Amino acid sequence: MNAPSFSTESTRRRFLTRTALGAAFCTVPGLFAEALTLTPKQTEGPFYPDKLPLDTDNDLLILNNAATPSLGEVTYLSGRILDARGEPIRGALVEIWQCDANGAYLHTRSGNAAKRDAHFQGFGRFITGSTGEYLFRTIKPVPYPGRAPHIHLKVRRANKDLLTTQCYVNGHEGNNRDGIYRSLKDEKSRTALTVDFVPIKGAKAGELAAKFDVVVGLTPEG
Repeated sequence: MNAPSFSTESTRRRFLTRTALGAAFCTVPGLFAEALTLTPKQTEGPFYPDKLPLDTDNDLLILNNAATPSLGEVTYLSGRILDARGEPIRGALVEIWQCDANGAYLHTRSGNAAKRDAHFQGFGRFITGSTGEYLFRTIKPVPYPGRAPHIHLKVRRANKDLLTTQCYVNGHEGNNRDGIYRSLKDEKSRTALTVDFVPIKGAKAGELAAKFDVVVGLTPEG
């Protein structure tokens, strides 16, 4: 599958959300202190958007400059895309998608589609910079029947899919009832996909920060 073509020039919202990158990185613990753990692969699932929105930037809360924001707890999801040696992967295309606050995806076969939040973008993209960093403004994921809260993430580079995975909310009671989460057989794999969603210090509207570093199984030559 070829990587989608789109302009890397920032929209106004992309520029504004980049300014929160430092705050998001400083709020949560940094990179793995010792040996890197490869980020486990997870299923893409059935709800990768079957029709992409016209707006695919990294701010999922404001759709096409609409005045009405989406429902949900505002979350800055950030991290770095690294190779197996811990080197940053520059120019990687990072995509995320998730259900809205009502449990509906941006997909024609999504459950609860009649209640889908029309103001939630549901899907976003970001191209990593020189340190491999990415940033999205989205909502804290919510559960829906059969699944614990999660955010899907895909990494692409040079027309090649490098990794598809999911991240989960640390401490959520639904994790151990989720079959896909339970398929992670060892503690390191679960830890690699389990993320703290913590309040940003000084944030006046209760925004959260979540740090999800992603390590793909390739070397700088790969």
